[in-house]
Amino acid sequence: MKKAEKLAKEIFSDDDLQEISAAIKTFEGRTSGEIVISFNTSSHGQPYKAAKRIFEKAKLYETKERNATLIVLFLAEQKFAVYGDEGIHKEVPKDFWEATVDEMRIQFAQGNMRQGLLAGINKLGENLATYFPVEADDINELNDDIQFGANNE
Repeated sequence: MKKAEKLAKEIFSDDDLQEISAAIKTFEGRTSGEIVISFNTSSHGQPYKAAKRIFEKAKLYETKERNATLIVLFLAEQKFAVYGDEGIHKEVPKDFWEATVDEMRIQFAQGNMRQGLLAGINKLGENLATYFPVEADDINELNDDIQFGANNE
């Protein structure tokens, strides 16, 4: 078991992880956007830069509309980052990302990890459905499983 998975299981119960996976499926039922959750140990003090690296290494940019979002929790550092692809940046208002992470930040600061992650997923789902509504021919382009660790953490 990777370090990141071990840390995640100390913080999140199996029920929490199932609820998070279910929220991703619900999110993707309302929008053509894709979401990936990744639990990692450390960003080496650079959460956004690390999230970008993880996004690129996992080739999350390979969606038809370039509308994937990665939420990464760096569990050992108690930090997180949200990274969205260029298709999203072209469509959404400037305050889109701040509005997405605000509730997460509040919940995480209070130690409500499950609620914070679910708040982020739900906010993304609501907002992206406006800009990237689900189409009749929509397919799930990315794996919905929660990812644990990058670089064999």
